[in-house]
Amino acid sequence: MDHRLFFAVGDFAANVAIGAIVGVVSWAIVGPSWNMWLAMLAMMALGNVVGLLFFFPVGIKLGAMEAMVPLMLSGEFSGMVVGMTAAMMMLSAIEAALLGAAGGLVGILFIWIVNARLRGVTREADET
Repeated sequence: MDHRLFFAVGDFAANVAIGAIVGVVSWAIVGPSWNMWLAMLAMMALGNVVGLLFFFPVGIKLGAMEAMVPLMLSGEFSGMVVGMTAAMMMLSAIEAALLGAAGGLVGILFIWIVNARLRGVTREADET
C-alpha cells in the first residue's frame, strides 16, 4: 500500500464506487426467482469483469497492479453479496448500491490489512 494521501483516497473511493456499480448491475440482473447459489456465482464473475473494465481508467492514475487486484476483489465480493441478497428478497436500487459499496469497503480494507501483514514491520531509516 502506498502511503501517499492521493493514492489512499483514490484507492478507497474507486473500490467503494466499483462496489456500488456492481451492486446496481447485479440488482438489475438478479431477481427473487433466481437460485441463490447460481446468482452468487454469476454475479461474482460479472463483478470480476466489471472490476477489470473499471480498472483501466483508475489504473492510469493509481498504477496498474496497485489498482487491479483490489478492484477485481471488491467487484467479486460486491457481486456475490448483492447477487445472493437479490435472489433471496426484493431490493431497491439504493439498497443494492449501498450493499455493494459496503462490499467494496470490505474488499479494500481486506487488501490493506493483508498487505500490511505481509510486509511486516520495517524500519525505513535502515532501508537506505
